[in-house]
Amino acid sequence: MSGVTELKGEGQGVTVPGTGGPVGVLHGGTSTTMKLLVAGLVLLLIVEINAEWYTFPIEAVQGAWDMAQAYRDMRKANWKDSDKYFHARGNYEAAQRGAGGRWAAEVISDAREWSNGKSGGAGDTEEDQEANRWGREGGDPNRYRPAGLPDNY
Repeated sequence: MSGVTELKGEGQGVTVPGTGGPVGVLHGGTSTTMKLLVAGLVLLLIVEINAEWYTFPIEAVQGAWDMAQAYRDMRKANWKDSDKYFHARGNYEAAQRGAGGRWAAEVISDAREWSNGKSGGAGDTEEDQEANRWGREGGDPNRYRPAGLPDNY
């Protein structure tokens, strides 16, 4: 061949004059890198469409705020036997924000129960976790509402 490059058969090298030998390999069909790139793009599209991952951090912050608000209300109300209600309410409101809110509610609830267990208050941890799950799964928090709790809570 009298051109700049000499092409050989599929899977063989490309010879460039002055280099002394093959400098690359030609492939017939799609390369592995291209397949991975296309698969990655398809996966990103699926994740973006189904999970709306870009809203997750916002939902998580809003869910954490909902959990904090329920805690503040519980402290302010200072009402006997209202603990489970505020657990369920905080988790419910956070979960209504979306996947990020559900995640924040679970992390905060688990951390709070772990902390209570470490400080010796583990007596009703499982009951609290049941109320947390109930709220996170969309159950009505009023299931745990104590009699006489003011309506503003």
